[in-house]
Amino acid sequence: MKILDVLDKDAILIDLKSKDKIGILNELVEPASRITGIDHKQMVQVLMERERLGSTGIGGGIGIPHGKLKNLDKLVLGFGLSRDGVDFESMDGRPTHIFFLLITPEHSTDLHLKLLARVSRLLKKEPLKEMMMKAKSAEEIVSIISEDDDDF
Repeated sequence: MKILDVLDKDAILIDLKSKDKIGILNELVEPASRITGIDHKQMVQVLMERERLGSTGIGGGIGIPHGKLKNLDKLVLGFGLSRDGVDFESMDGRPTHIFFLLITPEHSTDLHLKLLARVSRLLKKEPLKEMMMKAKSAEEIVSIISEDDDDF
């Protein structure tokens, strides 16, 4: 499976407007909620519960908010870009610009961990992150990811 096998183009947001963590999570969840039919508030609540354990802002301008839901039948992957950056309580204390949202069914731990690892590896590549920051459309994000979208 590849990242683009699960990343829905409708869940790619290239101009996040929110200035704080809860706002970003709400924006990222909006298309995921529409795609899955799962309640928006329920998704945000699961993500915030995970954030209380420790920020998913991993540093280097990257955030990978993630969580698991009981009543979800397939995983959901979304992407968001904040041009100005947001205080996402990252490990390095710097603003977060690039977000991957991952919500998986409750009992799919293996898939959840594999996808988290794959996204993390992808985002360690500085040239790729720079291209994402300059992207003007969801199609460009898909094209950038496709350049380095290995099976996980």
